[in-house]
Amino acid sequence: MYAIVRCGGRQERASVDDVLTVDKLAGEVGSTVSLPVVLVVDDGKVISDQADLGGYEVTAEILGPAAGPKINMIHYKNKTGYRRRQGHRQKYTQVKITGIATGKASAGKKKV
Repeated sequence: MYAIVRCGGRQERASVDDVLTVDKLAGEVGSTVSLPVVLVVDDGKVISDQADLGGYEVTAEILGPAAGPKINMIHYKNKTGYRRRQGHRQKYTQVKITGIATGKASAGKKKV
């Protein structure tokens, strides 16, 4: 059984005990978050109807921060002495999928 979840503008395939790298989430290390479900595949049966997906919940535990690769940008204009160097490194969060349940989301958990 696996689910397609939406997190940070992207969709990721998630099954139990998978470690995913998603866009930065607010939360402490060790806290639990709930990810919105887009699609569920259970023993070859595909569930994509929004009414049926309302009963599914994917929970994940925050493992810690991560960072993407360093991207360097260099701007240069010939004969003018203009040089500019700029860098960027995207911030991510690693989460471990702890469960895919068919129950309603509880009020104590965060929605992402």
